[in-house]
Amino acid sequence: MDVDEFGRRLEAMIDRVPETILRRLNGGVTVSEETRRRPGDPPGVFILGEYVTDPHLGALVVLYHGSFARLFRGEPGEVWEREMWDTLRHELRHHVEGIAGVDDLEVEDAAELAKMRERERPAPFRVRGGLPRRRRG
Repeated sequence: MDVDEFGRRLEAMIDRVPETILRRLNGGVTVSEETRRRPGDPPGVFILGEYVTDPHLGALVVLYHGSFARLFRGEPGEVWEREMWDTLRHELRHHVEGIAGVDDLEVEDAAELAKMRERERPAPFRVRGGLPRRRRG
């Protein structure tokens, strides 16, 4: 899906969001062509969306078309739409929680990322009889 079609589908999704959820999202929802990762994230982990608060831009949600393209290239439009909707809802939850002064989703995100990082770490080695063996468990 090219970036223009991505933007059109995202606009249609935003129309389904109740106005009360969008209140105080003064920077709106935007699309970036960027493929986004954070240093230290496990391989294959890309940022699909972000809730941003900026003193000049205000509060906004960004969906990264490049990250979607990296993960879902070749997938049918329905897969893209499902992932876009899930990402939009996720970022809007950050927005609503931010207004409420709650950070539950931040905590959930950090825990999920920690699990991903843990799965990437090799199991520790133990030496038995002079031969290294992987520790089980």
